[in-house]
Order: sequence, then C-alpha cells, then structure tokens
Amino acid sequence: MNAPSVGERMITVGRLHGAFGVRGEVKLESYTDPPRAIARYQPWVLRNGRGEEQVCTGARVRAGSKGLIATLPGITDRDAAERLRGVEIQVPRSALPPLPPGQYYWVDLEGLRVVNTAGVLFGTVAYLFNNGANDVMVVQGERERMIPFARPEYVRDVDLHAGCITVEWDADF
Repeated sequence: MNAPSVGERMITVGRLHGAFGVRGEVKLESYTDPPRAIARYQPWVLRNGRGEEQVCTGARVRAGSKGLIATLPGITDRDAAERLRGVEIQVPRSALPPLPPGQYYWVDLEGLRVVNTAGVLFGTVAYLFNNGANDVMVVQGERERMIPFARPEYVRDVDLHAGCITVEWDADF
C-alpha cells in the first residue's frame, strides 16, 4: 500500500499509549479484528492531537503480556516513545479488505440516513459501539436514538448505494 492520496477518507485503526520499556517500543491499542491485523494495514498515518500527521512505514507489532507492543522506525528510546502517547493510527479506507455481502465496516454506516419501516426519518448514524451484548447505532436527528444493530430483528435493510438504513423501531421509542 502506498501513502494515502490527498482527500482520501482516513480510518482510525488504533492508538498509541506511550512507552513500553526503554528501547523505544510503544503500547498499542488496536481497533482491528483480530487486534494483530493492524500490522497488515501499512503504511500508517500517525496523527497527534494537534492534527499533525506523519507517515510511518515498517512498524512491527508483537503481543505483550498485557496487549500489543509496536516498534516504529526511528523511535529508539523511551522519551521518543512517550511523545507518541495518544497518537492515532490511521489508514485510508481503501486499505481495508472487501467484506462478504451483508457485512459492513462501521465507518461505512456512519452518515447514512435511518428510517423506520413506516417511513419516519430518525436522522443519520453518528457512530456505532459495542455494549458487550450487541452492536448499537447512535442515530442523531431531532433527538438521539440508540438502536441495536441486530439483523433482522431491528435492522431490516442496509442500502449503501442509497445511503439508507431501514429499521423496525417505533418512532416514539
């Protein structure tokens, strides 16, 4: 994969949590499934809280006793690793592999309109999260709704081309 092109949609796939040891390794939180798959999506774009970005190619990831540990080119001591605390790891959306029909990346659902089977517009998907029991869509419109992303019980149809998700959900709930 090459460096992302200007204007390409970037996806946050992980976060760095500061130094691990004294040789420049960093603690890594991965949002990929499985977590070690984050190493496949390189180069990474490292984005700090000020919005500054740098491309990182050749990162190595290994399992530690309490999570993932990354070794980044050019980071050779604890101080340099500690400066990476809170940095997001992003990759272009095009780097993610295609999914089978009926499966979706959460990022592809964000921004879609949500209507119920009666045609009532609830708003748009702001984000999704997992509450431990199931995935949940947060829909923002005239008010915020949290709708379980459970097919076919609540989510009846996802039409990416039309930009719409149809749900079985009472408008008063």
